[in-house]
Amino acid sequence: MKISILIPVYNEFRTLPQVLDRVRRAPLPPGCEREIIVVDDGSPDGTAALLAAAAAPCGPGGPGGAVVAHAAPRNRGKGAALRAGLALATGAVIVVQDGDLEYDPADYPALVAPILAGRADVVYGSRFLAGPPAGMARANRLANRILTAAANVLYAARLSDEATAYKAFRAPVLRRLDLRANRFGFCPEVTAKLRRLGYAIHEVPIRYSPRGIAEGKKIRPRDGVAALAILLACRLLPRRACLAPQPQAARPAAQRLRALP
Repeated sequence: MKISILIPVYNEFRTLPQVLDRVRRAPLPPGCEREIIVVDDGSPDGTAALLAAAAAPCGPGGPGGAVVAHAAPRNRGKGAALRAGLALATGAVIVVQDGDLEYDPADYPALVAPILAGRADVVYGSRFLAGPPAGMARANRLANRILTAAANVLYAARLSDEATAYKAFRAPVLRRLDLRANRFGFCPEVTAKLRRLGYAIHEVPIRYSPRGIAEGKKIRPRDGVAALAILLACRLLPRRACLAPQPQAARPAAQRLRALP
């Protein structure tokens, strides 16, 4: 089974080589191969050139997996980068990986195990199941509690960490969703629309090494406010609005001919 690892990056020139090395070396369950898709979201710091050099595919089943690089012409945000990566992914399972060093790819086996075992369609890696993560800023912890509580109340989600970056999906499930948020709104939007469509979200504990703004962390207070607004707005959507539009089937040739002037 192929696992596609989507890595959206913006100005991660300093950390990306280490991230790619860890992702390439991370263990996977037996019988799995990896596909690494890195989307540069319009970085002006040289990340795109770094990716062009890194995109050397290995053979299927190789220790590093195939690396696909995509450079967006302008910065649009994490959600837009993930949609671009999803369009390129060919794996049966999709894993989201941030382009910094906060999350540990050694947790991949735990993250995808419930999906491979047929016990889950969606798995979130929780930073709180094993206790509060050391070093997380108080403001970030408070924002996480508010967003998690909102998701649980609005969607009966029963989560401990709604805003985690570590998420894994069966690819067809993720592709069912009509995802539109561009910045960090991907997390609340995907949670809300999954729950609106009746999907259970399984959680597993993961490791977490928080970083601050000085180390390149990009999420800001306004993103927390936007995330809460997305959770509220998606609750008011009709269920059908959570589904990705389906392409219309081609009409029979006779009908097409009659439609011509």
